[in-house]
Amino acid sequence: MKYALVLPVGLGITADPDEIVKVVRHAEELGFESVSAVEHAVVVSDTESRYPYAPDGKLPLPDDCPYPDPLELLAFLAASTERIGLATGVLVLPNHHPVVLAKRLATLDRLSRGRLRICLGLGWMREEIEACGGDFRRRGRIADEAIDLMRALWRGQDAQGVDFSGEFFTVRGAHSYPKPHRASGVPLHIGGHSAAAVRRAGRLGDGFQPLGLAGEELGAALSLLHEEARAAGRDPQEIELTLGATLPRAADKAEWAEGLGAQRLLLSGSGRATTVDALLEEMSEAARKLGLKQ
Repeated sequence: MKYALVLPVGLGITADPDEIVKVVRHAEELGFESVSAVEHAVVVSDTESRYPYAPDGKLPLPDDCPYPDPLELLAFLAASTERIGLATGVLVLPNHHPVVLAKRLATLDRLSRGRLRICLGLGWMREEIEACGGDFRRRGRIADEAIDLMRALWRGQDAQGVDFSGEFFTVRGAHSYPKPHRASGVPLHIGGHSAAAVRRAGRLGDGFQPLGLAGEELGAALSLLHEEARAAGRDPQEIELTLGATLPRAADKAEWAEGLGAQRLLLSGSGRATTVDALLEEMSEAARKLGLKQ
């Protein structure tokens, strides 16, 4: 089991260079496998969109909470660390053009020597996606094609370049260099809670990160994931599963996650850790209970 850390956006320090480096270097020293950055390009006041992971449908953080660009943040952290993995959870794919995103991801993966893992999703805030020029209604079909196009650009080494013709994106003779550090490309995991997200992970994902699912709903999602993977001619066991927990409950949740076939437990602060020092202490205590290298 690998143990990862959600970067503490709720503390308001993810854009503070000294404080966020302190958190991530501590995670690296403790033996955490990776850190994960969230994304909101913009937050819209009084959004009509319902946040699916809170009972009241409201985003639990204030509108002026800092959300640094996750890829810029991970690039900064790559230069400030040596070995810890760099991930998103989630990158809102409809906010990005896949040709530009493929170049950004390949560059970051190359410069970090293969430390990048992307968990992407389709987003829930219609106003954010539309502000970025995305099509909220058709974002599922567009995302599937965007994933295919990025992977085609990463694979393509023919002297004539990459030809790709889809419903939404077309390129001819396209050369995109540098390639990712790994020949297989940047791992693309799918995050979400809907049946469409689960099916997308089964068909296209290198991994799946359920969001807001527990109990019978989680079990049903994993069954659907395996069914969709087999229908696509894939081995479900090759789709990496990431589940979530809080730092204080990490040791208790490890056996549960492993029993469901998870390879990674993504841990967040308890909410009681309202300062950086308190978060560092939660991280240290969790690492001690998990037996991580310290």
